[in-house]
Amino acid sequence: MTPRNRHSPFDHLLDLLVSLPRLQKQFIVLISDSLLLTVGLWLSFSLRLGAWYVPEGIRQWFLLLVAPIIAVPIFVKLGLYRAIIRYVGDQVLWAILKSMSLTALIWACFAFMLRTPDGQSAPRTVPWIFWLIGCGLISSSRFFARHLFSTTDTKNRLNRFVLIYGAGTAGRQLAASLRKGFELKPVGFVDDDPALVGKEIDGLRVFSNESLPSIIKKVGIKDIIVTLSSASNKRKREVVQLLEKLSVKVRILPSVSSIAQGRHLVNMIREVDIGDLLGRDPVSPDPVLLGRCVQGKNVLVTGAGGSIGSELCRQLLALNPARLLLMDSNEAALFQIHRTLISQTDTEVIPVLGSTTDQSLVTHLLTHFQVNTVYHAAAHKHVALIERNVFECVRNNVFGTFIFSQAAYQTGVSTFVLISTDKAVRPTSVMGATKRFSELIIQNFDRLSKKTEQGQVFCAVRFGNVLGSSGSVVPIFKEQIAQGGPITVTHPEVTRYFMSIHEAVELVIQAGSLAEGGDLFLLDMGEPVKIVDLARNMISLAGLKEKTDLESDGDIEIAFIGLRPGEKLHEELLIGADGAKGTLHPKILKAQEPYVSEADLSQFMEGLRTAIAQQDEQTLRDILFNFTQRTDFRINRMSPTPPTT
Repeated sequence: MTPRNRHSPFDHLLDLLVSLPRLQKQFIVLISDSLLLTVGLWLSFSLRLGAWYVPEGIRQWFLLLVAPIIAVPIFVKLGLYRAIIRYVGDQVLWAILKSMSLTALIWACFAFMLRTPDGQSAPRTVPWIFWLIGCGLISSSRFFARHLFSTTDTKNRLNRFVLIYGAGTAGRQLAASLRKGFELKPVGFVDDDPALVGKEIDGLRVFSNESLPSIIKKVGIKDIIVTLSSASNKRKREVVQLLEKLSVKVRILPSVSSIAQGRHLVNMIREVDIGDLLGRDPVSPDPVLLGRCVQGKNVLVTGAGGSIGSELCRQLLALNPARLLLMDSNEAALFQIHRTLISQTDTEVIPVLGSTTDQSLVTHLLTHFQVNTVYHAAAHKHVALIERNVFECVRNNVFGTFIFSQAAYQTGVSTFVLISTDKAVRPTSVMGATKRFSELIIQNFDRLSKKTEQGQVFCAVRFGNVLGSSGSVVPIFKEQIAQGGPITVTHPEVTRYFMSIHEAVELVIQAGSLAEGGDLFLLDMGEPVKIVDLARNMISLAGLKEKTDLESDGDIEIAFIGLRPGEKLHEELLIGADGAKGTLHPKILKAQEPYVSEADLSQFMEGLRTAIAQQDEQTLRDILFNFTQRTDFRINRMSPTPPTT
């Protein structure tokens, strides 16, 4: 960092010393230690004799000058010249004690051997005094130099003060780390414990929550870092909600498990994300459920290059499948996920470039590689985009699912898991309608499997929005904030369910292991989040203020643009009124919803096929919504032959 506001000759000298090559700086310290040890030994004689010591004869001069010759090799061996003076810590004291003990002992041996002709040697107490003075001089020189350099480093700091929320172990370690850097300067802790408020920890005052507004205004605090790594997500959410009202930038330190990975604490500070505000405490996965359909099996993932598909691939690979097939029609996405995975494993990972609507390709893959488990994540998902591209969406989402599940049924795939969405419940968008159609297709093939007693399992897992997926509002809002706004929200009352992509995929894998056939699983998404509240939280957490009619000096405006075609105010996870049953996993539920008869499925699919052939969009929409919005289906008698494409 370029020095600023440094004009004195002393400051320039320190700059020069800092800029020297490492070897030259070590030589300067070595010379300094030699002079200090020589002076220290001279003082030791003077103190012992009670007068200023003046060496007489070559023996006395040799004893005086041999001290640094003895000490320097010992100092080098014990690492005293490897430590960087600016960052030297208390641990150097132990190295100095050991070094000076050896130096004083060896010097005493020399003094005993170099007796004068009349049998006199150095006084026996001199080595002890020399050890004591040497320890003091060598350690003082290092800590004094550290103080000088750290004082001048402070002049180079960015003028950005920070409070640390949490005065525990993580908070104290973070404060020590920040003091060694240039970006942020810790000025105090904030803690809920009344016993700590008003005390000082490592030279920093501990403040209460109530004093935050006045401290922020008085000191000019721009950042607060939350270090409650062992607290529940609910508690973190409460703290973040408290801090976001104070017009400061809030960041959070990861959990202890992340710290254990060995990275520097300061580098691990991340921005608060929406996941910290959801208050969701994750449930530890069941290793038996995770591995049941994956370990030692041939697994295929469709849509492998997408947000959910790529996370699926990463987690599946960690469960040691015999072989993992990645299928995607997007060449760039497939190349990227394949390149990432093969660098992490010795498991055979096979990229397959192709569409799920290619029946011959799909059948060949499932047969040739003897696939045991399929996770069908391939789908067009962006609601507004799909409303303008209805034919392609139906081809991909409906017929792609039908072709793949039919091939899986015919080739004996053991487990087929469809990734569905909450938009499939009473759908108002083409995307939601196609996903509901896909759910009914999966249930149909499971019933066929039961009829023929093949023991295959077809199931679907339904959940809401995942954080970090393509099209998620969170990255869109971040981009809009970075551009200065406005943040665009469709409606003041719109709500959505949210879940982290990692947790959602983890639950999808476990749900597949829980399936008994025809299951429609729901993931516990917690409480729905109001999108306008999410937008306001993200503005506050960025250290900015919302611009409104009452706050005209605000930074970011929220603009309501109206619901787009196919969008709902509120999403749902259940179609029927009977609710959902629990499963062995507390975050996975099973819906009780109506099936469709094979005859109805065949009739409506034929209607879709005809509408696509005639490019009749209105008829296509009518068929989709008439079919998927019905709730009067019953489980009718089925013929043993599935509908054809």
